[in-house]
Amino acid sequence: MSAHRRLARKLAVRGISGKVLQWIEASLADRKQQVRINGTMSTWLLVVSGVPQGSVLGPLLFLIYIDDLDDGIINWILKFADDTKIFGKVQSSAQHQQLQSGLNTLLQWSKDWQMLFNIEKCKVTHFGYHNQEMDYILDNRVLQKVHEERDLGVIISVDLKASLQCVKAYSAANRILGAINRSIVYKSRNILLNLYKSLVRPHLEYCTVAWSPYYVKDKELLERVQRRFTRMIPELKQLAYANRLDFLKLWTLEERRVRADLIEVYKIVYGLSAIPFSSFFEFENSGRTRGHSLKLRKKRCRLDVRLYFFPERVVSLWNCLDERTVKSASLNCFKGNLTRLQSSTMGQLFLDSFVR
Repeated sequence: MSAHRRLARKLAVRGISGKVLQWIEASLADRKQQVRINGTMSTWLLVVSGVPQGSVLGPLLFLIYIDDLDDGIINWILKFADDTKIFGKVQSSAQHQQLQSGLNTLLQWSKDWQMLFNIEKCKVTHFGYHNQEMDYILDNRVLQKVHEERDLGVIISVDLKASLQCVKAYSAANRILGAINRSIVYKSRNILLNLYKSLVRPHLEYCTVAWSPYYVKDKELLERVQRRFTRMIPELKQLAYANRLDFLKLWTLEERRVRADLIEVYKIVYGLSAIPFSSFFEFENSGRTRGHSLKLRKKRCRLDVRLYFFPERVVSLWNCLDERTVKSASLNCFKGNLTRLQSSTMGQLFLDSFVR
């Protein structure tokens, strides 16, 4: 049975029938493709699987096709497009067998539904100081163990520190900044500022809520890119870095990471995020009246990795905000209040107390 017929079965199970199902089947049937190399065309071949690239319906059909991928698996599993991760706590042979059983279930599903995993790209990462680093097998092959792996653009290392990610972000941003410096002859402030915000800074701020650095060397590495950019503007070369930022109306990158953290907390507190509030936070119920009414409970942490993890590092920052800010009527209003705090003396003291 072709993959398209299997997809039709899954659609029918989910209640899609009649003319809608017939229309989807017709849109996928009798498709052909050919390849051109150096001007030479291959013969036409019938496409028996997959969905048309660039179509609106294609991603939805793919998600429906892999929806039952985790059926029968006890361990946690994460799916993003064609990327699948299975993970769990392993402290005994029984837990090891449970995780291995989950891998076997995934392998069997891939064979049953003709979507085989690329074993060469399947890897294992062990976390924890006392991890026994047991072997795992997929399709009779022992999976490779790695100490760091790139996942959705973020480098995850076994020590859960952000140093490697900082180096990657610095290299990418610095490379683009160099290209801008070599290509732009007339270095107008507005032109360079727009190029920096759209092409360079996104590399430095991508997903920082997940990997925000806490070592000074990592912070300085990232800040070095923005320092270099502000010196590229001729009339600002002789000014101090703080004065250059004031002139360009820019925040330091660390202040922007603090801002991103607080925005994420606001979204979680007010239910604007897919992350449930109870997964990360608890409200402080000590009865103290000082400060605002939405204070979060501060937990004790033994290790720095935990202390600087998002739900721990943001608690003190959030608790130091004023009532007006945390009770903002909308997300845009909250962002405006953060800008107000940053530009005020009191707000600057608040930021400095945690940024440094």
